[in-house]
Amino acid sequence: METEQLIRTLAADNAHRARPVGFVLALALLATVPVSVAMFLAGLGVRPDVMTAMHNPFFGLKFVETLALAISAIVVSLHLSRPEASLKGWGWLLLIPVAILAAGIASEMMMPHEVPMMTRLIGSNSRVCLTSIPLISLPLLAGALIGLRHGAPARPAVAGAIAGLVSAGLAATLYAAHCSDDSPLFVVTWYTIATALVTAVGALVGSKVLRF
Repeated sequence: METEQLIRTLAADNAHRARPVGFVLALALLATVPVSVAMFLAGLGVRPDVMTAMHNPFFGLKFVETLALAISAIVVSLHLSRPEASLKGWGWLLLIPVAILAAGIASEMMMPHEVPMMTRLIGSNSRVCLTSIPLISLPLLAGALIGLRHGAPARPAVAGAIAGLVSAGLAATLYAAHCSDDSPLFVVTWYTIATALVTAVGALVGSKVLRF
């Protein structure tokens, strides 16, 4: 190879920059969100009394909790996409939605209720919740894993689990618009179980597809 050609080749390689993981993750999630939204609208739809429900602070709190989970998990997943990264010093971000939910439960407990606590906890949509959130999250989980594949996580199973939290948080945000059970007790029970299922799937799949 001639010297000038070698120089041009090296210059071209140097000019090439891999797209940041955050950029690819954002694109992947933006591409899969419409799929999950379409699944939500086709199978569930927004609850018919949504305008009345908006006057209930616990209805709005569901969205705060689920979005807090998704956002904190996105931040942690971007951190874990680096080969030298660990959860140390970053895992506390995942406690933010837990703290919000705990505050919601404490607030509800201080209010008088005609409906017994166990009735509010069990609700009327537990089965729908346990199936809908995992199903709606599948396209989002695929997008999150595709985005994180552009990084180099040292612990692919952990990174996959956090990707599961991202997708579960976003899917739960959609499902919250349908769910007529607004009690934080219902959320902490059934939303958490559904999220745990997605997280487990993310860890299993991530351990394979995020390995480098």
